[in-house]
Order: sequence, then C-alpha cells, then structure tokens
Amino acid sequence: MPEMKDEILIAGHGGQGIVVAGSLIANSAVSEGLYVCGMFSYGVEIRGGTANSTIIVSDEKIGSPVVVNPKTALIMNTPSLERFEKDVEKGGLIILNVSECKKKVSRKDVGVIEIPATKIADELGNKKTANMVMVGAYIKNRGTIKIQSAVENVRGVLPKAEIEVVKINERALLKGYGK
Repeated sequence: MPEMKDEILIAGHGGQGIVVAGSLIANSAVSEGLYVCGMFSYGVEIRGGTANSTIIVSDEKIGSPVVVNPKTALIMNTPSLERFEKDVEKGGLIILNVSECKKKVSRKDVGVIEIPATKIADELGNKKTANMVMVGAYIKNRGTIKIQSAVENVRGVLPKAEIEVVKINERALLKGYGK
C-alpha cells in the first residue's frame, strides 16, 4: 500500500487563526495515530503581519519537518497567494478564501477550490472562524484526517475559550466540510 503523506501550508495574516488551524490538523492527525511535524512562522508585526503554518501528516515516520513545495495550500488572503502560489507542488491543491483574496490562482497545473470562508464564518456569527471553515474544506477534499477527529480536537486547540466559542468553531468546521 502506498504511503499517505500530505505537506500542508496554511497562510494568511496575524489574527486569522493560522496557527490554530495548523494545530487542529496536527492534533487531529495525532489522535488518529498518524505521524505529524509542524512549524509556525510569524511576521514581525503579530496582528496584521504575515503568518503561516506548515504541517506534514503521514502514515510513516517523517524525516524532516521542512515543507518547501506543499501538496496542499490553504490561502487566507491576497499577500499569501502572491507569496506562496508558485511553491505549491505541481498537481497540488490550493484552497482559496475568496472573501479575503481578490486575485485568482494563475497556475493551471494545480487544483483550486474557492470558498468564501470569511463570509461563511460571518454568517455563522464570528468572522474569526474562517480558519475553521478552511480546515473543514481541507478535510473534505483531502481526506487525510476524519472530520469527527477535528471536531473532537477543537476544544484542545482552544483550551481557554468559552464553550460558545468552541461550539461556533465546531459549526464553522462542519460548514466548511459541507455539513
């Protein structure tokens, strides 16, 4: 049986929950018994500056945590598309938050899923859950982890959040997944 491995980039600006989204994918994969490596990067500005997470999920041991050409990219805004579009592996997938990204993916050698994540999150009652909408879309389209694992791990990545905040994040995750 061939190895299952996904190298994932999540990119946006500070305050969009980039690290939380990466942590949710990583924690969910670990809870399913998969191997995981992850790295997080912030711009110097914190809120409003650049932020990205890279996560590798595999059913075999991972030799290096470095992701150069991600197979999957969750892109939250225009500057992130401009910066990372060229890096996505040929044949890879870009999931694009079209609420915040006014440019289109110019490459023809990658799959593209456009989702109005911020608009969906706002309709659910909290724009800050756009990251969860994107993770839900990722799970639906890649299948590396199960949606139930992600729902069960929301509380773990938001340990200080009130129950209502956890619940709206769970709803955003399921909405992005298509439930």
